[in-house]
Amino acid sequence: MSAAEQDRLNKLRLIRSAKIGPIAYVELIRRFGSATAAMEALPHLAARGGGTAPRLASEAEAHAEIGRVAALGARHIFLEDKDYPRLLAEIEGAPPVLIARGDLQLTSKPSVAMVGARNASAAACRFARGLAADLSAAAVVVVSGLARGIDTQAHLGALEGGTIAVIASGIDVSYPPENAELQTKISTDGLLLTEHPPGREPLARHFPARNRIIAGVSRGTVVVEAALKSGSLITARLAADAGRDVMAVPGFPLDPRAQGCNQLIREGAILVQNAQDILDQIQIFETRFEDNVLKMEEPPVPPEPEDFARQTLLNLLSPAAVPVDELVRQSGLSVAIVQMVLLELDLAGRIERHAGGRVSLI
Repeated sequence: MSAAEQDRLNKLRLIRSAKIGPIAYVELIRRFGSATAAMEALPHLAARGGGTAPRLASEAEAHAEIGRVAALGARHIFLEDKDYPRLLAEIEGAPPVLIARGDLQLTSKPSVAMVGARNASAAACRFARGLAADLSAAAVVVVSGLARGIDTQAHLGALEGGTIAVIASGIDVSYPPENAELQTKISTDGLLLTEHPPGREPLARHFPARNRIIAGVSRGTVVVEAALKSGSLITARLAADAGRDVMAVPGFPLDPRAQGCNQLIREGAILVQNAQDILDQIQIFETRFEDNVLKMEEPPVPPEPEDFARQTLLNLLSPAAVPVDELVRQSGLSVAIVQMVLLELDLAGRIERHAGGRVSLI
């Protein structure tokens, strides 16, 4: 095995290890430079956080996953790879590894996420399918989650021009079952993405995580029809958190399935009536992204935290989730030190990370 192959194997081992989430992975690689060095440092870091080292995935497990993915006609794309989706790499908590099957070049083209209700109205389904077809004809890739309702119609409308489906299961698991044929077609004519290993069945907690990929890989997110409490609004919030445009199709005020979209518009989302509204907005986004995001520099590697820093943060933490920015403000510590102490506590199993950059004590 070459050094490069061993490095990729060790990255996968680190990613699939217990207690290693996306943020912990990035912090470990940033600090230690390689997955090998990071794995060697885990016992020491966890001990400093007051816990025991997480169980590492074995080489045999990582080899088995690589073989299974290859047999399925897919491949692993690591966060550090040149062909990792550049927009997705910019979000907090970007997946350290993706499993991709299909045309990965689609991620380098202008893209828009389209999401909405699973129990969508016939009118909304028809509108979503037509809107996706118009965007596809304008060389824009439509991204969605392969769910029932609006997601399905978005993929169907954009299939001819290329569409990206992000799923909450293994690449070989079809959900919902009635979309099995569509999922297969997307994996050959479009692109299928997941962060889960083969064989993984979808669980409730996987869907919000999937939504961050949908929002992250896209220049903007369009909500076609959604209730006030829905996964589609979660995707819209994640898009806004990532600095992406949120767009919504207005609906009939008395239809509960339209209340989420109407609420988004009241809060400042861009009102969408046709594909041109979206095309105009994503062109503005591309200029903004090129001017700002790509010029950001990596933060320096932090010094070793001292005991008083750990105790200060432990005193501030509680079972109530709090933004990391608030911990920095109240502790008076540098961002780098706070992130390093949180990494130690994370590896020790003493904190839980939440959406929106929040943490809580377990």
